[in-house]
Amino acid sequence: MAIVDVTVIPIGTESPSVSSYVAEVHHILKKYEEEGEIHFQLTPMNTIIEGELSTLLKVIQEIHESPFQKGIQRVATNIRIDDRRDKVSTMEGKLSSVQSKLNK
Repeated sequence: MAIVDVTVIPIGTESPSVSSYVAEVHHILKKYEEEGEIHFQLTPMNTIIEGELSTLLKVIQEIHESPFQKGIQRVATNIRIDDRRDKVSTMEGKLSSVQSKLNK
């Protein structure tokens, strides 16, 4: 299982607000989550998604395309992938590991 940190940035919007684009990304991610393919967490600055790498890359392509479908002509998408293969890694597990060290 991999974890990705992704930010989709529509360029050339009519206003500084991008919340409608973020909401559309959220709808796409919710569909994949309801199908049991991913788990995701929306943050104020990005979205974190966990799942099988091949599925995550498909999801990233779909959310990258979503601003184009709303008329945007340019989109920049930042992706960071954490693909650990020696053991199962989840968002919750990573947070728990840090928390246990803070409690010492």
